[in-house]
Amino acid sequence: MKTVIVFDHPYTSTASENISHNRSFLAAVCKQVIKQLESDQQQVNLIDLHADHFNPVMSAEDLSNWRCGKPINKQIAEYQKLLLDADQIIFMFPIWWEVMPAMTKGFLDKVYAKGILYKSENMHTNLKQPKIKIITTMSTPKLIYRIILGTPLAKALFRGTFLKTRLYHFKWINLANVEKLSLEKRQNLLKNFKV
Repeated sequence: MKTVIVFDHPYTSTASENISHNRSFLAAVCKQVIKQLESDQQQVNLIDLHADHFNPVMSAEDLSNWRCGKPINKQIAEYQKLLLDADQIIFMFPIWWEVMPAMTKGFLDKVYAKGILYKSENMHTNLKQPKIKIITTMSTPKLIYRIILGTPLAKALFRGTFLKTRLYHFKWINLANVEKLSLEKRQNLLKNFKV
């Protein structure tokens, strides 16, 4: 089984250790997920958007290529190749201002391209129906996010992207208020984390 992880955090996936001002709980989760998948004999390809210096901004030239069904550049062509071959795609990012950060949004805008990853005439995916998992961290309490804010991420990603292009197998794991947990509780959460 081939898994692609799309990781978006400014500190990169290397920030899994407890080093002040260069640590990310999400990076620690990513490290645990990779370890778990590799122990299950899965092939894991990590797309670390910040480490790859991915540019999320869609230029006029990029949009012209996108509209013509051409890869925007070599980096994006490689990302598209990985996604087309994936049995599972895991997106990992913090929730900022109730949705995904710019890198993840730019990844979807530029990489999930019509004529390459989905058919524009009927919105059917060209992917092989991979399992899609979203792993997020956020500081907003889960009940407030769901009841008061109406889960904007679910609307944007699940309904607005995946279901629209006939991708049906997805799961969202949201880790809320992690920064308020004790070190021991965070360590236990990591130790027992299953994707």
